[in-house]
Amino acid sequence: QVELVESGGGLVQAGGSLRLSCAASGRTLSRYAMRWYRQAPGKEREFVAQINWSGGNTYYADSVKGRFTISRDNAKNTLYLQMNSLKPEDTAVYYCNVDLAIEGTYWGQGTQVTVSS
Repeated sequence: QVELVESGGGLVQAGGSLRLSCAASGRTLSRYAMRWYRQAPGKEREFVAQINWSGGNTYYADSVKGRFTISRDNAKNTLYLQMNSLKPEDTAVYYCNVDLAIEGTYWGQGTQVTVSS
């Protein structure tokens, strides 16, 4: 069993920054790629960023490239998303994700990010 708990969301003005964290428990996730997704009201959940097991390879959605940075601290079993230059369009619930294949796919409960103008 894996539990993922996101934190760090909140209300911020456009142009501001937030740092999201995803703390994992139940097992070590250092061997697996991890991802951030987000979902705005009335819209499908969309991919935001991905990081490989070592943290040396990252991939971003075009909408956040250059503004967001995904990172991880395997010693702490924690995933991060640094969000800079936030836009109102970034408003969504942000979810942490890990796919353990046959062992299952796990999602956090989500953390709300609201960007005001």
